[in-house]
Amino acid sequence: MHGDAREIGRLMVAPDLAGRGLGRFLLAWIEERIPDDIRRLVLFTGAKSARNLRIYTGAGYALDGESDGVALFSKPRESRCAAICCR
Repeated sequence: MHGDAREIGRLMVAPDLAGRGLGRFLLAWIEERIPDDIRRLVLFTGAKSARNLRIYTGAGYALDGESDGVALFSKPRESRCAAICCR
């Protein structure tokens, strides 16, 4: 954890289970369990991992930059109240 940000560590799906939506499911599951005081989520992946890049941008993460073959993403955290009240 860095200030008001929480880093999502390594998120992996076994190769034989890839392409079934498990990565998206795990990411959503993790996001739902982040404490309320966390305002921003950050994660990283390989800059050439096309599938991961699509998953993260599709889930609302913005590419903050690349360095040494690593792509860094972040996403502002929507408050639980806004997520519930505005649906």
